[in-house]
Amino acid sequence: MLKRRQVFPLIGLAPALLWRRRAQAADPAGFVREVGDQLVGVINGPGSTVDKRGQIRQIIDRFVDVDGIGRFCLGRFWRLATPPQRQDYLALFHQVLVTSISGHLGEYKGVRYTLGRVSPHDDTVWVGTTIFRPNNPQADVQWVIATVDGGQKIEDLVVEGTSLRLTQRSDYAGFLQHNGDNVQALIDAMRRTLAQASQG
Repeated sequence: MLKRRQVFPLIGLAPALLWRRRAQAADPAGFVREVGDQLVGVINGPGSTVDKRGQIRQIIDRFVDVDGIGRFCLGRFWRLATPPQRQDYLALFHQVLVTSISGHLGEYKGVRYTLGRVSPHDDTVWVGTTIFRPNNPQADVQWVIATVDGGQKIEDLVVEGTSLRLTQRSDYAGFLQHNGDNVQALIDAMRRTLAQASQG
């Protein structure tokens, strides 16, 4: 299951709905433009996969609440995890996220995007974009932006109506249910995923 979906293709990202305030006071469209331009610059720019992976990690560290994403994706199993397991899981989640995104960079060569409508949804703001890739149909992507610790962060992407954070949460829940609700089994599987990716 982890190999089938891993974590999100390109930038499917999201934190838990804790301690959030609506991100309306800032400029969500400008935020998405900044993130999008940086991602497109890395994808379409020069450099080795290793170089680009480092750049992607910097973008993720700056613009994404990775710990929140990890907590949300683990769902109710977060409460079952021990403090050391939580620490290991979040560290691995970050690595798997970066590896998954980096592994899809070639598929997005030549990508471009346009900004669309900005609309409030509960305690978040959604910014619409249309993604264009050579030889692929265009995709409508909603960037879900929340205010986290006083700054804007990506909370989710909704791609053609499908929430990527909910998809990943469902995948993890399915894996855990088939492994006796054992969080350590998921952690071990994530380690194997990373080891296999490094060999490939």
